[in-house]
Amino acid sequence: MTVALDQSRTRRNPALALSFAARELRGGLRGFYVFIACIALGVMAIAGIGSVADGLADGLAREGRVILGGDLAFSLSLREASAEERAFLADRGRVSLAATLRAMARAHSASGDARKRADGASGDGRSALVEVKAVDAAYPLYGEVALDPPQPLAALLAQRDGAYGAAADPALLARLDLRPGARIMVGAAAIEIRAGLTSEPDKLAGSIGFGPRLLISEAALRATGLLQPGSVVRWHYRLRLPDNDATDTGVRAVTAAAQAQLPEAGWEVRSRSNASPALERNVERFTQYLTLVGLTALLVGGVGVANAVKGHLDRRRDAIATLKALGATGSRVFRIYLTQVLVLAALGALPGLAVGAALPFLIGWGFGAALPLPIAPAVHPGQLALALLYGLLTAAAFALWPLGRAHDVPVSALFRDEVASERHWPRRPYIVATALVGCALAGIAIALAYDRRIAAIFVGAALAVFVLLRLVAALLMLGARRLPRPASPVVRLALANIHRPGAVTPSVVLSLGLGVAVLVTVIAIDGNLRRQFLAALPDKAPSFYFVDIPAAESDRFDAFVHAHAPRAALERVPMLRGRIVAAKGVAAEDLKPSPDTTWALQSDRGITYGDEVPAGSRLIAGQWWTPDYQGPPLVSLEKRIADGLGLTFGDQVTVNVLGRNLTATVANLRTVDWQSLGINFVMVFSPATFRAAPHTHIATLTYPGGGTSEEEAGLLKAMADAFPAITTVRVREALDSIGHIVTNLTLAIRGASVLTLVVAVLVLGGALAAGHRHRVYDAVILKTVGATRIRLLSAYALEYLALGVATALFGVAAGSAAAALIITKVMNLSFVWLPGPLLAAAAGAIAATVLLGLVGTFTALGQKPASVLRNL
Repeated sequence: MTVALDQSRTRRNPALALSFAARELRGGLRGFYVFIACIALGVMAIAGIGSVADGLADGLAREGRVILGGDLAFSLSLREASAEERAFLADRGRVSLAATLRAMARAHSASGDARKRADGASGDGRSALVEVKAVDAAYPLYGEVALDPPQPLAALLAQRDGAYGAAADPALLARLDLRPGARIMVGAAAIEIRAGLTSEPDKLAGSIGFGPRLLISEAALRATGLLQPGSVVRWHYRLRLPDNDATDTGVRAVTAAAQAQLPEAGWEVRSRSNASPALERNVERFTQYLTLVGLTALLVGGVGVANAVKGHLDRRRDAIATLKALGATGSRVFRIYLTQVLVLAALGALPGLAVGAALPFLIGWGFGAALPLPIAPAVHPGQLALALLYGLLTAAAFALWPLGRAHDVPVSALFRDEVASERHWPRRPYIVATALVGCALAGIAIALAYDRRIAAIFVGAALAVFVLLRLVAALLMLGARRLPRPASPVVRLALANIHRPGAVTPSVVLSLGLGVAVLVTVIAIDGNLRRQFLAALPDKAPSFYFVDIPAAESDRFDAFVHAHAPRAALERVPMLRGRIVAAKGVAAEDLKPSPDTTWALQSDRGITYGDEVPAGSRLIAGQWWTPDYQGPPLVSLEKRIADGLGLTFGDQVTVNVLGRNLTATVANLRTVDWQSLGINFVMVFSPATFRAAPHTHIATLTYPGGGTSEEEAGLLKAMADAFPAITTVRVREALDSIGHIVTNLTLAIRGASVLTLVVAVLVLGGALAAGHRHRVYDAVILKTVGATRIRLLSAYALEYLALGVATALFGVAAGSAAAALIITKVMNLSFVWLPGPLLAAAAGAIAATVLLGLVGTFTALGQKPASVLRNL
């Protein structure tokens, strides 16, 4: 009667489950420390990454007009704005012009004293690629240019003593071995470097530069002679609206008016709300990668959750049996212990949330001055709630299965579990609940991802790895059980420990396998990126790119190169810049491209024309036009871009070139070997389309087997003297710049991955600790019947060695496969298996398994037999 009343009261008052759960925890948190640590670390990673990302996004939004250089920016390639376009902008506010291009800066003399050679005669041979920014008197509309020494910008850039002034990145002075006050030549203009350029307010709005910045005046740029028809110059017109119009509504009104009144201007319009779209996309994409790493840490920690719950239920079997003997149902037991798990998960998440919330403040306080991106530290409840949700869902997903198995275990089996553990699946509701929670976790990860395809790949890979690791554990246990009985008692004991009831094999394989797989994936990606940009590409890449070759000078340029580099191969093609404004009659802003092809619509692209399929391209659909084709415009598209835009041959694409919209029919599709670093383009047009349009040429020069330093330096000097208006890009230096960026990115990913490894080690230690009670029992019995300490140590070491080797081999295979998938399918690069670092990682994992296992074994072997035997 009392039990029935208690059951009725429990159903009416769910808080009783919480009360029972709290009473269960009065004895302390023994067995749950790894559980709490895993949840805390995983939640900390996700909360911290999300909070920092939101802080960066808020900082970019807060500094939007400073980063952009105005409330609105209108950008054009290859041409300046027309009088009508300038008048449109001037009628709406204050306008500032900034032109950007790459050029060659040439030193005058070793001493840097150019005043003795003010006529601009050829220099001493030292030259460097620079990123030129030419500005007018209104620059900057927002923010300030920081100069060293400080001085008015207008005075610094003014012409005096026969030279225009400039502010330069200190790296340029170091590269050319010059001092402030030295003069250089840019094109035909003498430039005096009068200050170091400490910072420019709109730097983040630009693209990645391959050379140091050189800030000059608009007048200086026009004096260089670099502004030839077709020169690759980007013209930026920044607009500062009057205070009463400088609202979001006013910005949208000006944008709409520009599109309505000047539909064929072909300019890229950006507002202060998207001051640097490429930077924002990169922040979002990088945040996603780091979030997935944090989620991986949380999933690895989920194995620790399952181990902790299973161990806790094993230790509480007497209490569970007592509850059932007094009439508690299996569902009530389930609710009590599920409540306990969720409470512990929430408690574990609290320190993780605290550290994650504080991370933006810590970064802003410690690195705010050195950080290249603006960060606005704040508490972001949405990110903290998401991290907490991830933590609770992970804890529930991994706890439901062991809790569900306890539902149907009878009282007698619970008492008998000391000797024989009954293996069975939980009831269907618990299986369904586990699947639903797992699907919810995966669905949230995919739905909130910047690139859902990558997130889906991650979820699928995580599921596959879990299934395969369970299969590996089952095969290990089956193999140990089926092997012939060895003569050595040490080997027999090791094999028995692998497959016996309650063996730690599944837990060790899961925790170690996941950790090794993540480690190998990161190492393989890091190694391949380094090989790609620091080793493989330089060996097969051209030695030089030559940009802005005037069409009228192309024949003289060819003759010059053949005379100065007779053994090198020269490739030269015409180049223009164009912006896709429509596809199949749909405006570019209304298209829905795939995530990996959106970049093709976000700015202008290099385009060319030709009679033949470009080298490095392979035709896979459609037909190439004949050499004498004179019909309507045709275009050849790179297949991946065409697929992303939903185009095939026969469709139409509209491109704005030099302020004119031109519609061409897709004649064929090509695949392109971008890794060759040869000249290739997403869009290649039929020759009649642009043959009469003003344009320049681009060329590559490749030495068979690679050029020597003397050859390249000699050609660079001769080219700078003979063709000062042609920009020469030394490919090795450009690859070094890219390699530096890649190194920083992989360093951040490796740093975040360390967290996963820490969690994996915690889980591994927790899994081994969970079997400690069985180890003590075994050690006491075996020592009682005559086993020596050295034999027991040998048996346990052999067991852990076998588990470590099998699991590490799987981790290497799974991690290599994941890295190959990411490198080839996501990054579109070639993959090479790197045995050295990967096998070293596997060896480290094996050593960690054996070491952690033997540490626990030593304590088990130290137990006194009497205290254990009395309780049997």
